[in-house]
Amino acid sequence: MNQDFIQALRDLEREKGIKTEILLEVIKGALESAYRKNFGTVQNAEVDIDPETGKVRVLAKKTVVEEVTDPRTEISLGEAQKINPSSQPEDVMEMEITPKDFGRIAAQTAKQVVVQRLREAERGLIFEEFSDRAGDIVTGVAQRQEQRNIFIDLGKTEAILGLSEQIPGEIYLQGERIKVYIVEVKKTTKGPQILVSRTHPGLLKRLFELEVPEIYEGIVEIKSVAREAGARSKIAVHSRDENVDPVGACVGPRGMRVQAIVNELRGEKIDIIKWNPDPARFVANALSPAKVLAVEIFENDKMARVVVPDYQLSLAIGKEGQNARLAAKLTGWKIDIKNETQAGYFTDEDDLEE
Repeated sequence: MNQDFIQALRDLEREKGIKTEILLEVIKGALESAYRKNFGTVQNAEVDIDPETGKVRVLAKKTVVEEVTDPRTEISLGEAQKINPSSQPEDVMEMEITPKDFGRIAAQTAKQVVVQRLREAERGLIFEEFSDRAGDIVTGVAQRQEQRNIFIDLGKTEAILGLSEQIPGEIYLQGERIKVYIVEVKKTTKGPQILVSRTHPGLLKRLFELEVPEIYEGIVEIKSVAREAGARSKIAVHSRDENVDPVGACVGPRGMRVQAIVNELRGEKIDIIKWNPDPARFVANALSPAKVLAVEIFENDKMARVVVPDYQLSLAIGKEGQNARLAAKLTGWKIDIKNETQAGYFTDEDDLEE
């Protein structure tokens, strides 16, 4: 190795972010192994690399003794004093024992180590970058399909969109740009494995954070999300500023903000619900678009009994129970819905929505 090699390592540090000192330490360790493999197993042999010139030396630590029994680890007092007149028995001296053709071995070993280390470092950097982004969304390009899994190109690496994380009925064309939610980043022997989703409720939450400045700034808070991907979702929002309407902020001017999210999710219906600290009002709001006449809360059972107008019962329950199911997920309450005839309830239809 020489000064050009050291300069190449410094260039790599700038380009790849791998410190030259770390590379030199790894190369040093590999050279020590190569020395022991090719020139014997002297346990106290060490490799020294000059960080400025790249010169490689093999050094052995030898103990000064009156009588040498093992020349690999010992040096006589007389020989030691020729090198350093102040040497005394039991002193440890460092001596160069670099073999003549060790430079060739050093160059080959260094190249192998650097290539391997670069690969490991790049994988490590990718893992660190994306492990910090778990729970975030990224935009990638659909590349290929293998065993019904879609591989998404994220630039530096690929992500896997598993079958269970794909929106039912969605087709991903090669070269198409799509937004995905990072569910998990795993370390594997082949590098980081990034698992992403299009069905996770977190995707909807992050999309609203991107589209609605009031959410990003913390003025409007997303309290909960309930989602049946590809069909319908409900999102409960609350404003920390009484002058800001949380539902209106999420809908946006002429519905542009929510429409952008609907388009990204390819037509998924989204109900934006105003959160309320009163469980009865929150449950009533969550059953939107149905009107609610009365809500009875059973704290111990975490259940809400809801009364709706006769003609609103099917709307409150929804197709195949979807509206009631999403409302229950959104609020965290079991919801029992009855019409006013079943409940024996009569009213002027003053509903509880707020």
